Amino acid sequence: MRHGTYPRTTPVGMRIARYYCPTAHETFSLLPDCLASHFPGELDPIEQVVATVEAARRVEAAADTLRPEITLASAVRWIRRRLIPVRLALLTVVTLLPDGFTGDAQLAAVRCALATTSALTTLRADAALPLAGLPTPLGFQPHRSRRDAAACAAPHGMGADRAGPAR
Repeated sequence: MRHGTYPRTTPVGMRIARYYCPTAHETFSLLPDCLASHFPGELDPIEQVVATVEAARRVEAAADTLRPEITLASAVRWIRRRLIPVRLALLTVVTLLPDGFTGDAQLAAVRCALATTSALTTLRADAALPLAGLPTPLGFQPHRSRRDAAACAAPHGMGADRAGPAR
């Protein structure tokens, strides 16, 4: 059942369709293949960040190139927020589909195997991947922080408190 749309800040003017599932009592959105999930904008700019880091000697050198307008520490954090999930997603894809790849989870190797310069968009659109289980920005599973993992820990057992030591 159609539930309306919502605007996406980048690209400007993009509206995302939202639907309601009466069985699960949840809404979900239909994200176009070119857009990154849980990140602003498209997949290609995020892929370019990863390609720049792979071509650079160090992450700091790539940070100077990609984000010269902010401090080095901030630029490195900005890059790592994109780099780590993409590397995790590529490793997952290469592991799930070993016949299609050489076992190398580097972006350059995945681009070569797919014969494209837009590997993330191609993987999202063409590969039969379980997108709900893949990490962002390729898949739809949000990155989990340590705080989230601590909140999911099993609670203490139910029932009366145990008796303390006898005095």
